[in-house]
Amino acid sequence: MPDTHASGFAYPNLFGKKVPAPAPRWGGNAKYNFIGGHNDRELIPIEGLIEATASVLRREGRELALYSLAQGPQGYIGLRKFVADKLGRWRGIKGSPDDVLITSGSGQAIDLINQVLLEPGDTVILEEFTYQGYLNKLKRLGVNMVSAPLDDDGIRIDALGSILADLKAKGVTPKYICTTATIQNPTGSIMPLDRRKQLLALAAEYGVPIFEDECYSDLTWGAIDAPPALYALDPKRVVHIGSFSKTLAPALRLGYVMADWEFMSRMVAIKTSGDSGTGALEQMVVAEYFSKHFEDHVNALSKQLQGKLDTMVEAVEREFGTHVEMWKPKGGIFLWMKLPDEIDVRKLVQPTLKAGVAFNPGPEWAVDGDAAKSRLRLCFGLTTRQEIEEGVALFAKVCYEETGIPPQSGNVRR
Repeated sequence: MPDTHASGFAYPNLFGKKVPAPAPRWGGNAKYNFIGGHNDRELIPIEGLIEATASVLRREGRELALYSLAQGPQGYIGLRKFVADKLGRWRGIKGSPDDVLITSGSGQAIDLINQVLLEPGDTVILEEFTYQGYLNKLKRLGVNMVSAPLDDDGIRIDALGSILADLKAKGVTPKYICTTATIQNPTGSIMPLDRRKQLLALAAEYGVPIFEDECYSDLTWGAIDAPPALYALDPKRVVHIGSFSKTLAPALRLGYVMADWEFMSRMVAIKTSGDSGTGALEQMVVAEYFSKHFEDHVNALSKQLQGKLDTMVEAVEREFGTHVEMWKPKGGIFLWMKLPDEIDVRKLVQPTLKAGVAFNPGPEWAVDGDAAKSRLRLCFGLTTRQEIEEGVALFAKVCYEETGIPPQSGNVRR
């Protein structure tokens, strides 16, 4: 018999064909952590969450004895009521708690939508720069991804029309058009109302549904009034998702979906067969806290984030001068930027990480990765203003050491 104690069991011989490459052991976060969608530790309302937890547990805690609190597979009714009210007040959506499905983060919502609609070989249309999670999930599913160009107002309707016409000529109907029209990830743009109407008209003309992700829509700057959600304008053709990760805490893993029941019922069926319900305690606490404090919390959070963005923009301008192009966001937690064409930011990942700076390389957030080789995304949600200044300066130093850009004469800090 083989000595499995010495060599380990031969698991690789049994792995499925689609299993991803092995993940490295986690080595901790970088000192200057500009990746992911983290929140500021100081902005988590700890005392408010403690009070909400105690209150809701005293009132309803015994219901934790039952799966899904005996309230069905769509989630805790208190949270569904809050979501329906929030979307009605701030996103123009008319709906009831029965139109809401609570999910284990927006990631599960994305998976459910894909499971309802997609088979290997299907085609979807994505924004040219988009959420890395979409790309990874779709690649694993064997789905064809078509890139729709962006400008400062989101998807270019002229380009999208040409894409749809070309696909139709080939006998292809995309399964959906995916857009983050309100605080686009990573560019931070907001699609104007007229363009939203044009997008919906084009989708209707070609018989394609729209997958609308509004994970960042609650975090617009105070003076910016975003147009109604696409779902508010066409609830039959749009599937709408959102999240509490960015407005409260990513570790809570709570998201939601709003959709026409014909579509929602299939999502509920898949979710019911795949899990025993999204964590109930998290739902109870978020509903209890946000039903009383949502507007105050989000306004304070957005003000803090806008200040951090200003600090990051100033730091990037100071360190890189004219050698960087930035897309200043209208909300959210990310700054999307481009270095000169000759720089491949993928080659900077390990040197900067070694120096204590982590950033998201642009190719990981683009349908055509090679075309985005000079772009990168910086998250300003987690780091303090001092850390932003220090981290950007250190990033510029490593960039100069590796590429010669930005030149020392244009880099004020040493």
